Amino acid sequence: MPVLLFLIDTSASMNQRTHLGTTYLDVAKGAVETFMKLRGRDPASRGDRYMLVNYEDVPFGIKAGWKESHATFMTELRNLQATGLTTIGQSLRTAFDLLNLNRLVTGIDNYGQGRNPFFLEPAIIIAITDGNKLTSGGGVQDELHLPLTTPLPGSELTKEPFRWDQRLFALVLRIPGNTSVEPEPLGGVPPDDSPITPMCEVTGGRSYSVFSQRMLNQCLESLVQKIQSGVVINFEKTGPDPPPLEDAPAEALKSGLQPWHCCHKLIYVRPNPKTGVPIGHWPIPEAFWPDQNSPTLPPRSAHPHVRFSCLDAEPMVIDKVPFDKYELEPSPLTQYILERKSPHTCWQVFVCNSAKYSDLGQPFGYLKASTALNCVNLFVMPYNYPVLLPLLDDLIKVHKFKPTIKWRQSFENYLKTMPPYYIGSKIEYDRLIALIGKKPPSEAGIKVRWRGGGISLAQRRDFIQQLQSLTGDVPTLELNPKEFQGFHLALLNKGLKPQSFRNPYDIPRSHLLDQLSRMRRNLLNTSVCTLRGQDSDQFHSVPIAQMGNYQDFLKAAPQPLRDADPEQPKRLHTFGNPFKLDKKGMMIDEADEFVTGPQNKGKRPGDSSSMPGGGPKRRRCMSPLLRLGRAYTPPVSPPNNTLQSLFLVLFGRCFNPPVVLIYGHQKILFPCLKKIEKFILFKKKNK
Repeated sequence: MPVLLFLIDTSASMNQRTHLGTTYLDVAKGAVETFMKLRGRDPASRGDRYMLVNYEDVPFGIKAGWKESHATFMTELRNLQATGLTTIGQSLRTAFDLLNLNRLVTGIDNYGQGRNPFFLEPAIIIAITDGNKLTSGGGVQDELHLPLTTPLPGSELTKEPFRWDQRLFALVLRIPGNTSVEPEPLGGVPPDDSPITPMCEVTGGRSYSVFSQRMLNQCLESLVQKIQSGVVINFEKTGPDPPPLEDAPAEALKSGLQPWHCCHKLIYVRPNPKTGVPIGHWPIPEAFWPDQNSPTLPPRSAHPHVRFSCLDAEPMVIDKVPFDKYELEPSPLTQYILERKSPHTCWQVFVCNSAKYSDLGQPFGYLKASTALNCVNLFVMPYNYPVLLPLLDDLIKVHKFKPTIKWRQSFENYLKTMPPYYIGSKIEYDRLIALIGKKPPSEAGIKVRWRGGGISLAQRRDFIQQLQSLTGDVPTLELNPKEFQGFHLALLNKGLKPQSFRNPYDIPRSHLLDQLSRMRRNLLNTSVCTLRGQDSDQFHSVPIAQMGNYQDFLKAAPQPLRDADPEQPKRLHTFGNPFKLDKKGMMIDEADEFVTGPQNKGKRPGDSSSMPGGGPKRRRCMSPLLRLGRAYTPPVSPPNNTLQSLFLVLFGRCFNPPVVLIYGHQKILFPCLKKIEKFILFKKKNK
């Protein structure tokens, strides 16, 4: 469930107008609505949560947080006013604190027990600003500074205010006030040079310098594509470079710092297609050896620093030992690995100071190109897997799960080099798996009590005879009247509570009139119907403010089924009509039939519009709905036979305007044929 937080600049400088006649704040509001429409096309947007923060002081700057609905978000967005200072540092800190409000309670960060990529809450902060000077009560600032103090407990365990699954993107509006004569540059949108750009790069995001409405739409489409479930990791090379390839270009042979030596990129954490939740087994080790006697934990960096060695190693995988596989975001590192075209070798990865007696630590996985050479994957294995996997392989294949004394000694020596939190994480993982397998508690409902004594309808002799007459054979019914003794009736409205109609003082004062009307209706209703505790109209009674709340409706709707044929192109999600087709290049003729291709096809040779010197002729509208007050007279042509002449006469006399033609010929043809049939029968009878 990704979190999309919009940070809107509400400083006074956002009141400046563009050449389009709108202010920067109006452009920002329109950008948010456009982004939500683009995101709504993806079925994965059902679980999105939107938040809104502006540049006001806490807590007034939080317009829509964790508890506010989508309708509240849209209302607060429309009511934003640009009256204030450019306090972007304090507002960014407020946004990060809002995202990190529940992380310590949920245990996503898992401090001191390794970093689990599958424990994440992906969030994207989209800041929309004009890029002017940073102003505050103390004056004008040249650099962006985030306050260090925060009221959140546990924030001291992380050095930065953000986390590894939170990224910042900035849309810096540079739309001029006058129309530019120079053509717009083609290609990608360049980053901006405002103080927010370094902050975006640190979190794994980027900034966009927007000079026109077209560039703004391009940026919004790019941001929609960047909504991915994953975490950001710092990859840094350790040791010597790999030997160059024979056909490597001359530029690649240069020594020194290369772009692929240090990358700050995302790894995709794909959710399980069955449960929709990411599942993993092994963490990324901590950058320290945990000490049980230490009263506090050392603070960790937001993004783990993973070092990779360029020495070719053999990828190791054995049966019955799970591993985690994550795809790397395209970067100079992935491009360099793919260019080497070695899908059968790997580079081991380490975390410094993760071992007890080694500065570099032991390998916990490796980087490997896919077999098709289209991506690079990070394989996360058990800690020091080159030692553990051969031991487990011998235990399975050689010893047949009956370890010897020598094997036990080797395994105990390995356990001494493994961080202790690996054992705890595996036990916790097994406990969670056991909890998931349990049956969820049933929803509350109206309990049905068996009063006994009566014979069930299915046990009556005449019921069995009826079944025998329908099926032809004698059914063997073994029914137990106490079979549904603990049965509960499901409630259509979960907010409805069972009512016993015994104590009137249990009814709230505000519900007395509604309860009285329901009791009167149930008493005076003589139809065969059971007592109802809720009106049928109440199921469709929705406040006006909630009628357009389509996002909450998507969240409550059941998950759609997967496509039967994934190779077929997906139909775009359109509000109100999911079967809407693209009508570009299509026209509608007088008969309301869709005709593809240009409009000048199929003309008669004698058409006056094709004569030389003839101007364009306006297409005649055949629908009488657009010509009120005029009777419809069909075009008269020489009849071929008596039935056709009779049809024309009836068509002209029996139908009065307005005649609905927009639904095709069937709405007219079938009633006409019925009248023709009645007319013919009437003539035969009179003869």
